[in-house]
Formats: sequence, C-alpha cells, structure tokens
Amino acid sequence: MEERSQDIAALFTRADGNYVFARWGRPIVPVVFGVDDATLAVFKGAIEAVVTLASHQMAETDPELGANFMVFFCRDWAELEEVPHLDQLVPDLAPLVAKLKAADANQYRIFRFDEAGAIRAAFVFLRLDEHMAAVPADTLALSQAVQTILLWSDTAFDATPPLALIDGKAVLRPEIADVVRAAYDPVMPPMAQDPSHALRLAARVSRPS
Repeated sequence: MEERSQDIAALFTRADGNYVFARWGRPIVPVVFGVDDATLAVFKGAIEAVVTLASHQMAETDPELGANFMVFFCRDWAELEEVPHLDQLVPDLAPLVAKLKAADANQYRIFRFDEAGAIRAAFVFLRLDEHMAAVPADTLALSQAVQTILLWSDTAFDATPPLALIDGKAVLRPEIADVVRAAYDPVMPPMAQDPSHALRLAARVSRPS
C-alpha cells in the first residue's frame, strides 16, 4: 500500500517538489483543428473512451466556452499565431510560440481551472514533426486523451509512457487506468495539493501490487 501510494504520488509531484492534482469539474466538450474527418473521429473516440473509463461526462457544448477541450494540429508553431481569436484564449501566445520553437517541442498542453481548482478547459498543441507524424493516429489520440483527463505532473511520464503495446496495439497501462478511475471517485476532491491525497487514491486502486 505504501509503495503504491508513493508511485501514485510521483504521478502528481512536479519537478519543483509540489504535489498538484486536478480533475475535470465539468462535462468535456472536445474539438480538434487541423485534421481530416477520419482523424477527428479517432480523436473524439479516444477522448470518449477515456472519459468513460473515468465515469465522467461529455457534452455537446460548454456554456462558457462552447468547447473546452481544444486540440490544435500544426506543422510549424508559427501557424498558431494565425488562428483567429486564439490569442484571446491563450494569453501571451506569441512568447509561447517563441518558447516552443526554441525548445523544438512537438507538443504542449495548457490547463485552465475553475474557482474550486478543477479543470475547466484544456488546450493541446501538437506539431507534426517527423516523430509525431510517424505515430499512428489512434495511439496519438489515446495518449493525448489520457494526459489531459487529469493534471499529471510535468515529469509523470518521463520514464514510463502512459500507453503500452499489446499485440501491436496501443492500450492504456493498467496502473494508469486504475489511477484515472480512482481520481474520479465521487468522494474524492476535484483538486488537491497535499501528498496525503495519493494515499486516498491508493486505497481506491483495486489492482494488486
């Protein structure tokens, strides 16, 4: 139990040592920009699968934003500055684009939170470099869906990715699926900054260690 709670705590302990957890506090309304209809269907299917795993909800529209889970595909980060009104949703967009260019990054996520600290919106930016373009659409979609269903640590998946390959197909690692389910238990808080929260998650994870 203690070892399990330590493993879970590591998933939400940031590089600066702070424990920060949050889950969605409202139904998820996804929209994907910059892809064809087939890829759009794959992404929405993956998001729906992870939302179902969490026993959370999806909706047709968000009363505040219309869509609250926005995925943007581009081939060059500079394209983001050409997206209408994106600078209103993402403050300091130009400095962010410069930062992503300098880091030669191929993905970035931004979360917005409500008064209770729960996630109210997420923006996912994906640059189709050679590495990203080589990833199958279903794998990429599932990976992004699980990395956005919770506010994970910035180092959570540095050593071990959230997905595993079984018979050539990407699936969510069982221990990560267990944490997602536990995190959305109705008795659990939507936000936590105390490491004792990991103990409560561990108590709800059914998979034996």
